[in-house]
Amino acid sequence: MKIYDISQELFTSHVFPGDAAPTYERRLQIKNGDICNLTEISMCAHNGTHLDAPYHFYDDGKRVDELDLSRCVGEATVAAMEGNITAGQIRQIMEGTKCHKRLLIKGKATVTLEAAEEMNRHGILLVGVESQTVGPEDGPMKVHYELLKEEVILLEGLVLKDVPEGNYLLSAAPINLGGADGAPCRAILIESE
Repeated sequence: MKIYDISQELFTSHVFPGDAAPTYERRLQIKNGDICNLTEISMCAHNGTHLDAPYHFYDDGKRVDELDLSRCVGEATVAAMEGNITAGQIRQIMEGTKCHKRLLIKGKATVTLEAAEEMNRHGILLVGVESQTVGPEDGPMKVHYELLKEEVILLEGLVLKDVPEGNYLLSAAPINLGGADGAPCRAILIESE
């Protein structure tokens, strides 16, 4: 069994423009005579590798603690793509190969509104990207609206450069942040032998 860690390290992670960068402070340190080391962190729920819950764009949408975790854990497909993703490319992936309902997009690719609509037609449960947002960075709202209305989990900020295309077992459960619109996760892929 091979495990791929597909998460960014939090404190050196990419940050979406306008979001606060994660920081930490050592509150206690053994080297200073304290009984233990203790770190306090400050961050946006959308820092590093994280997922978006429907509440991120829908006031009546499910929050992180209300998500069906089976959408975040299960068989997934990694597919390499570049540029603006078309509906035809999604159709080809979904119909042309054994593609699972959790799709991770490897590469510098942007999910377009048309691609998001096609994903919803195929009943995608989760879509993951290497970018800090699903959709165009300068206007991700329409793509988020389209996918989140069907409760598609948006897994953003992945690191897939060392992962070959193919099928894996994905574990990307979020930290259980009650009432939150998003949450960091430690995303991994497991390759069966």
